[in-house]
Amino acid sequence: MADPLLSRTCELAAAFLASVDERPVFPSVSFSQLVAALGGPLQEGPLDPADVIEHLARAADRGLVASPGPRYFGFVTGGSVPAALAADWLTSAWDQNAGLHLLSPAAAAIEHVAAGWLLDVLRLPSSASVGFVTGATMANVAALAAARHEVLRRVGWNVEDDGLQGAPRVTLIAGADAHASIRSAARLIGLGGATIVRVDADPQGRMRPESLRAILDRATGPAIVCAQAGDVNTGAFDPLNEIEPIVHEAGAWLHVDGAFGLWAAAAPALRHLVEGAAAADSWTVDGHKWLNVPYDSGFVIVAHPAAHAAAMSQSAAYLIRAADRERDGQDWTPEASRRARGTAVYAALRSLGRNGIAAVVTRCCECARRIAERLRAAGGVEVLNDVVLNQVLVRFRDRDGGNVTPAVAAGIQRAGVCWAGGTKWQGEPALRVSVSSWKTTSEDAERSADSILRVHASLRPR
Repeated sequence: MADPLLSRTCELAAAFLASVDERPVFPSVSFSQLVAALGGPLQEGPLDPADVIEHLARAADRGLVASPGPRYFGFVTGGSVPAALAADWLTSAWDQNAGLHLLSPAAAAIEHVAAGWLLDVLRLPSSASVGFVTGATMANVAALAAARHEVLRRVGWNVEDDGLQGAPRVTLIAGADAHASIRSAARLIGLGGATIVRVDADPQGRMRPESLRAILDRATGPAIVCAQAGDVNTGAFDPLNEIEPIVHEAGAWLHVDGAFGLWAAAAPALRHLVEGAAAADSWTVDGHKWLNVPYDSGFVIVAHPAAHAAAMSQSAAYLIRAADRERDGQDWTPEASRRARGTAVYAALRSLGRNGIAAVVTRCCECARRIAERLRAAGGVEVLNDVVLNQVLVRFRDRDGGNVTPAVAAGIQRAGVCWAGGTKWQGEPALRVSVSSWKTTSEDAERSADSILRVHASLRPR
């Protein structure tokens, strides 16, 4: 017999999913109202779990964002394909720790298979190691820790044993428009965010190879270069096929931050954008972007598994390794105890297949181009980027030429048809439209463009 609590929870979840395509994309309730509805003093005794879930679902509903829906264009956020969502529910029910093979042979085997499929779809070396982490920030931390290990090992320093005090200085190099998580990762691994040497970028945010070469020519000692596949504002790609030989000729480590952009490798029409990426030393990819699996899901991929394991792996007398193990998850992530994140990844890959993944990526990019075309045709609207992927960067003017982008963004968010967030580009406010959901269709693109243009028109009265 089905558990009544789980059956009712399934009904509540299904009701939310049934509403997500048409409910306002962003809620209007205030934080204080949500806290009041959810909070109050914690009672002394236990409550019926069914009552707890009913209250939680009712009180939280007004504050839920329709980010799993088809018209949420903020922060390069996808939804969850059905198989991945269902697998994530199984993951919670199974409650497996993916840190060691002995803790869950099933979780280890699922991750092993999913890792192989990921490398295949992303066209990366089959010998690379894969860690299942929370997202791109922790993937960058793990990748740069592996890089730090290897570049220091090459000059005779064991950073895992001896730390950074007294170590040869590591030069960390990144593009002028590198994602903020690169700076966070530099802080967390002890290299320091302010020490990053910035490479000049072109107007689309792409690293200039000649500037990188000049920096590497001046550098002494170990060096790590962080390139980018998919600028978070413009979607632009660093010229990886030009950068890679420059980096490796200098004896440096090349890391590619490809949180969403590396998925271009899965789509034949977009594959040229990542030319040269496979020759890098490490990569960052997000699963909760274009693979459309539930949060949290990211991948750190390293071409040198020994360096990856040296930076991440733990050892202790009680951490018993299976004699015939193929995979201990804690060798590849900063965590020993963690959720079996590979289950949802396995289900998404299996349910979509190669063609399905390519179709999602291609359709999102087509929708982004359609939105850009509609906006570009309107007066007072500037599309600021070459729409090479799924990002549309746009600025709105009033009839006097003033920048009214923040007001347009606020109006779009109030209207609730779609959601897009503000940013700054070259010193001025801009709006960023990021199309990443498996649900987004051409109709959603048209509806969203209509809403954006209505809001802008209301701020440009004749």
